[in-house]
Amino acid sequence: MSDSELGEVFKSFCAFGAGKDAMPLMDNAKFGKLFRDLKIYTKKFTQTDTDIIFNRPEVKSKTERKINFKQFKKALQLCAEKMGVPSDTLIAKITAGKGPVAVGATKAVKAGAVDRLTDTSKYTGSHKERFDESGKGKGLEGRHNFDDKASSGYVGGYKGKDTYDKAH
Repeated sequence: MSDSELGEVFKSFCAFGAGKDAMPLMDNAKFGKLFRDLKIYTKKFTQTDTDIIFNRPEVKSKTERKINFKQFKKALQLCAEKMGVPSDTLIAKITAGKGPVAVGATKAVKAGAVDRLTDTSKYTGSHKERFDESGKGKGLEGRHNFDDKASSGYVGGYKGKDTYDKAH
């Protein structure tokens, strides 16, 4: 329950989602996440209470958005006061808990639609010509158009090919 253990927990929550070069400053969202992840909230002590305590003038000034470690310890004292427990008990509960948890993080989904859309054996028409029997793409050979009229830029049914220069 030393300051160094509490400091480690503070730094881990400050750095969560901020990358490797995070400053040891905690904003309101991470302060709430600390209480949420460590399951400290009760019916009498809620997220609203942490929001109010975080923004109290004893903790930080109105213009500041983040708190340092010293301000964090003051906020924990006020939280313990609100909960009706000694601050050492609250600090012990925080240091005993693990660091921040990524809840509801996006997981890879096996979507049937993606499998259906990328299955080359089900392709039809000109798209089917672009792949061999194993499903591997043919590259340029699969895209090359062998029709002389189409490859020169004329529509298949156009009968006046090469007549523009003679008429104008």
